Amino acid sequence: MYSKPIEQLIRAFSKLPSVGPRTAERFVFHLLKSGKKDVAEITNALKGLIENIKSCDMCWDFSDTSPCTMCSDPKRDTTILCVVTESQELQQIEKTGAFPGRYHVLRGVIKPGNPDTVRFLKVPELLQRLNTEPIKEIILALNPDLPGETTMLYLQHVIKKEASNVRVTRLARGLPMGSDLQYADEITLGSALKNRTQT
Repeated sequence: MYSKPIEQLIRAFSKLPSVGPRTAERFVFHLLKSGKKDVAEITNALKGLIENIKSCDMCWDFSDTSPCTMCSDPKRDTTILCVVTESQELQQIEKTGAFPGRYHVLRGVIKPGNPDTVRFLKVPELLQRLNTEPIKEIILALNPDLPGETTMLYLQHVIKKEASNVRVTRLARGLPMGSDLQYADEITLGSALKNRTQT
């Protein structure tokens, strides 16, 4: 049985994605062995994250300013909006250099069999943007798996109901079924953006 502070940190690390109790335990003992300097560095980084990072009021990406640099950039095309699930996917698309427009981060997907999960998504905020911004096209850039497909079908329905004149497109099928946008290479993702299809 470990002392209480060690147990608490193991439990905290175990809450991270893909981190089980054994990995969390290794993290904790690595920090204990590495000394106070490394622990202080991590503590300061976490403190900076909590104090300085907020949600952009427009796109819901995480940023130290609101609106974020992309939403406030006058060079970006305000008529095209790319909808992604998470902030990491936004960054992956940006690396391609193939997308000139703006983004909207949903902060999740609809879980099949649990339609109640839609209430946690930033869908009302997306629909509000249709009424306040000159959007002509929305690209649904979600993962081509079952939750992603379910969410895209739902979004197509609500977008067409809210603004029937807005063109709704998806990424071209250059991405394999069941893949994760975060791990797609820039060439594949860039090609998928350029060759997107209308739904």
